Amino acid sequence: MNIQVNHDHTIEGSAGLRAHVESVVESSLGHFQQRITRVEVHLTDENGGKPGTDDKRCVMEARLEGRHPSAVTHHAGTLDDAIDGAAEKLKRSIESTLGRLQDR
Repeated sequence: MNIQVNHDHTIEGSAGLRAHVESVVESSLGHFQQRITRVEVHLTDENGGKPGTDDKRCVMEARLEGRHPSAVTHHAGTLDDAIDGAAEKLKRSIESTLGRLQDR
């Protein structure tokens, strides 16, 4: 599973941030590793550094083998909360998609 992290110009893209994103994605989606080819993570500060509530956005898109990509968005007050929330939403989305496939 390849994890690609993208961010806008208002977010400092450090090695620590990338490591945190990879850790969260791997712990949330690790048991789907055989089915996921790539996860793209897009981080944005919608207020551009100005104060605001729930202005950090994380969009995660997983590409499942033989399926259309599945994408989710989560807004939160901090990047960590946005990343955690998006990972949880993506996990539920993938579980739902794969569950429907097993039911067939």
